[in-house]
Amino acid sequence: MTKYRTRLLFALITLLITVLVGLGIVLGQLFKSHYLNNFNERLQNEIDIVSYMIEKDGGLTVLDQSQLNEIGEFLKTRITIVDSDGTIQFDSDDNVDNNNALHQHILEKALSERDSGASEGKYSHGTTLQYYWEVIEKNGQVEGYIFLASKVNEMKNAYHQLWWVLSLSLGLALVVIILLGSKITNRYTKPIESATKVAIELAKGNYRARTYEDHIDETGMLSTSINILARNLQDLMKSQEVQQDRLSALIENMGSGLILIDKRGYINLINKTYKEIFQVNQNEYLYNLYHEVIEHKEINSVIEEIFMTEQKKRKQVVLPIGIERKHFEIYGVPIISSDKDWKGVLLVFHDITELKKLEIMRKDFVANVSHELKTPITSIKGFSETLLDGAMNDKQTLESFLEIILKESDRLQLLIQDLLELSRIEQHGFSLKLQEIELTTQISEALTILKARAVEKSIQLHFQTDSPNVRIMGDADRLKQVFLNLVANAITYTPSGGSVYLEVIDKPNEAIVTVRDTGIGIEQNEISRIFERFYRVDKARSRNSGGTGLGLAIVKHIMEAHKGMIEVESKVGEGTAFILKFRKDL
Repeated sequence: MTKYRTRLLFALITLLITVLVGLGIVLGQLFKSHYLNNFNERLQNEIDIVSYMIEKDGGLTVLDQSQLNEIGEFLKTRITIVDSDGTIQFDSDDNVDNNNALHQHILEKALSERDSGASEGKYSHGTTLQYYWEVIEKNGQVEGYIFLASKVNEMKNAYHQLWWVLSLSLGLALVVIILLGSKITNRYTKPIESATKVAIELAKGNYRARTYEDHIDETGMLSTSINILARNLQDLMKSQEVQQDRLSALIENMGSGLILIDKRGYINLINKTYKEIFQVNQNEYLYNLYHEVIEHKEINSVIEEIFMTEQKKRKQVVLPIGIERKHFEIYGVPIISSDKDWKGVLLVFHDITELKKLEIMRKDFVANVSHELKTPITSIKGFSETLLDGAMNDKQTLESFLEIILKESDRLQLLIQDLLELSRIEQHGFSLKLQEIELTTQISEALTILKARAVEKSIQLHFQTDSPNVRIMGDADRLKQVFLNLVANAITYTPSGGSVYLEVIDKPNEAIVTVRDTGIGIEQNEISRIFERFYRVDKARSRNSGGTGLGLAIVKHIMEAHKGMIEVESKVGEGTAFILKFRKDL
């Protein structure tokens, strides 16, 4: 594309050339006209002088030809005198063309005008000869005619000289004007071109572009205004980008799934949480009709209801996601602009699965606690009533019943202690008494405490370690409680004659403790629930053993407090292994 400066300079030069050429033509014509007038006036004066001399000397009869030759040579003209009949009386042809036939023709043509009554006149033969004639009178009568013929070479030379001077002058003026015009156009178009480039860059979205500010005039004001506009647009765009980034970060990282549907039913936006919850591909969802890509009828019904009623909608649904069933609270709102223009529908999916699980867990916990407390209380009450009814008079029965009441009281006390312990561990203010401890020492002490129970069931306890001194940072009492619970469970669920193995492996960054038994094992579908409160793999055996069903829940919370991990491996009929991984630096 031709630059604006070039086009402006070309237009200016064209205009100036046109004006100068026109001016030159006008000046040339004026000079030519002026020169011809002067030339004709000179010929008229000259012919008047010659005519006067002839008339003074006595007319055509007494012509002094030598004098006329001198006058013609002096005036550089051809003097021709003819009588009233048209006969040539005198002709001086020293300095003019000798073509007499042409001369005679011109004379005849000029004399033909005498019938018009003119006493003088002029006649041009092309651009080479100029004739001027006048009547010679004597005593008031026409005696003849005098002709002066002069070449116009001088006029042509002068005319050529004039055009040369005009051409040179106009050429120099044109050069000066081009130089000045180029400088002027450069001065005034450079800011415009710069402003145009910046405007184009701004239109492309490059808000960092700036133009050059120089003169304090209209172009300078234009450049300044463009720069102010660019800065404002840049600030506005930065602000918009910040807001957009914040909004995008908020939408993408919010804990709830979000989906935006336009007024035609096409999906325009889904966030990362929605994709993770429903395990969908964004490319398959975006810009497709919602009922073609959303498989769940419950969601489609909510969307349809909002489209039809244009009212907010809140609904709790249970949706199958993969192999799980999740609970969602769907909150949908219609998007309506300030001018009542329908924009679409926004749906937010709150995953309340954990809340539902906690609600169920709370109900189960209350039921389990009530059930666990009911059994010993019922036993104590029943035996107490029996004793009061007269059984206490039988010493043997009294002792037996009192032993049962004591046993149930111990069981009730143990349950309450475990509940209080679990409640204390789950409190936010719970803290460990961290110190450097030796794991093998804590395990040995736990085995010493449980050795009698193992001997009672003929169960062998085996303990081995690859390092006699394995140290970690932890709470000694809490870790001993972990080992006691795990070893006690292993003894409880291992038949008589079985074995319980404990192994400690020392690694650079962690210590691994494995508690493995040869007991009844756990079903794979039950492993994920064994850390729930009051959950028992073998309910009858654990209750008969005096267990509360809270031991593994306490173990899990203590391990989490130590930032450790607990893993379970089990096969039914072969045994179970609990693998504890402790970090050495908390």
